[in-house]
Amino acid sequence: MKNLLFLFQYILKPRTVGAIMPSSSFLAEKMLDDINFRTANTIVEYGPGTGVFTEKLLEKKMDKTKIILIEKNQDFYNHLKKKYRDKRNVFIINGSAENIVKYLEEMGIAQVDYVISGLPFASLPINVSNMILFNTKRVLSDSGKFVTFQYTQRKMKFINTYFKNMKIKREYRNLPPAYVLSCYN
Repeated sequence: MKNLLFLFQYILKPRTVGAIMPSSSFLAEKMLDDINFRTANTIVEYGPGTGVFTEKLLEKKMDKTKIILIEKNQDFYNHLKKKYRDKRNVFIINGSAENIVKYLEEMGIAQVDYVISGLPFASLPINVSNMILFNTKRVLSDSGKFVTFQYTQRKMKFINTYFKNMKIKREYRNLPPAYVLSCYN
């Protein structure tokens, strides 16, 4: 069901979905490698799609940790609302990641510990990518991390302009294989 939803959304909106299948559980695990779940108070996920990374976040998070999902695609948003409606400390926003500052202000949250991103920076308009990265840097705590993945190395230098440090890992057990970027200052 979720694979069909994902494929259908890719066909309709390839620039915003970015892949024909959801990420693998192997990629999800690698995306969460650098998260300290014992100390994380707030984790934001951009573009959760059908919830592959979200599932892993919910398995590992502490009870007190807030998970904020920001999904622009209406069909994915509806899927997530239905799937996680009974989960404690999970907040789902139908909107764009570039508005993260506004969403956090509305929730009374000053900073977050981690931002996990499934957004396809390679296909997003440059002005949108700039706003997302600029505002992500603004909301991260001093020790916070931005973790994203990309299928090519094309956008690594661009992302590195916002974050001084970047740890890169490769996950071959994903279709297609992906680079995981753990970014911090």
